[in-house]
Amino acid sequence: MHLTVIGTGTVAPSRERTAAAYWVESGPVKLLMDCGAGTMHRCAHFGIAWEQATHVAITHFHLDHWGELPMLLFAGRWGTLLPRTAPLTVIGPVGFKTRMVVLAGALGDWVLDPGYPLDLREIEPGGPVELAAGVTLEAHRTPTHTRESLAYSVRADGARLVYTGDTGPDDALARWAAGCDTLVAECSLPDDKAISIHLTPTQAGALARDAQAKRLVLTHFYPQVEGTDPAGVARRQFSGDVGAANDGDRFTIGR
Repeated sequence: MHLTVIGTGTVAPSRERTAAAYWVESGPVKLLMDCGAGTMHRCAHFGIAWEQATHVAITHFHLDHWGELPMLLFAGRWGTLLPRTAPLTVIGPVGFKTRMVVLAGALGDWVLDPGYPLDLREIEPGGPVELAAGVTLEAHRTPTHTRESLAYSVRADGARLVYTGDTGPDDALARWAAGCDTLVAECSLPDDKAISIHLTPTQAGALARDAQAKRLVLTHFYPQVEGTDPAGVARRQFSGDVGAANDGDRFTIGR
């Protein structure tokens, strides 16, 4: 299983970081987790075959996590020389289908009928959803951020990747992520600017420690955390492998 970090930023404009987006490949599955502003052009910059996406999974409805989804759907029809014909499955929290209907009312019927098969699904926390043989997606609610917000887990080839989405400190999330090979954790603000709906470096490190993760990848940086060595701070809580991600970083999960 391979991960490319497309966007490590937030809703705050940044020259170096676009908004949240993560590309996961395993066998036939090409999964985009979140699709914030800048995702499509970043895919082109990093050589990611966005047009081959098989699945999209949205964590919550803040625009830096799903605001560029219409662009992805539209580009499937008009962004390539040969329009897309392969089906695309888009997964989101409860309420996702209703929001897509509302979005279609504003932007046009193509949102729901983009010219290729589109399967919209809502996912509940709980048992795994099979994306393909041997590749599963699971969700865990992170109500410390928004009412609907989710964390996702991808399992494939005996490895497990957990992406927190946006969350505040949450003991239940640590238990759910227990033993994961890679924990991609939001790290929005420095410790001295902590708020309840996001994580700081210390809190992200504690989450990885409590989950006994093998590796911690920090992401989702607001400008206030830049230049503060978030990885170094997280290492005070977590003795495993820690890194502060940049747009374009790539990881092999399970190694």
